[in-house]
Amino acid sequence: MQFYGVLVMMVTLSTACGLKCYICSSESECKEQTCPSGFDSCSTTMVNGVTVKSCGLLSSCPSPMKCCKGDLCNSAIPTGSSVFLLMVSSAIITLFL
Repeated sequence: MQFYGVLVMMVTLSTACGLKCYICSSESECKEQTCPSGFDSCSTTMVNGVTVKSCGLLSSCPSPMKCCKGDLCNSAIPTGSSVFLLMVSSAIITLFL
């Protein structure tokens, strides 16, 4: 039961720290930035052949724009599994083994 308390605490802390996205108007200038409150996704779009990355709203993500949820998910290189996914898989293994 303590494991679930730790799991809930980790999910809460990761949410409280704010979403991080890459912000740039070309591939060479990308920087990590914590999104302001109210933004719930990262976005990537092409404008006149230039890749633009920013914070965004998942509810207002038009078709050519790609939106994703999760820290730094709008990078070109996959960042790997999230801590939450690893904790859930560990919990499932612990429960059934």
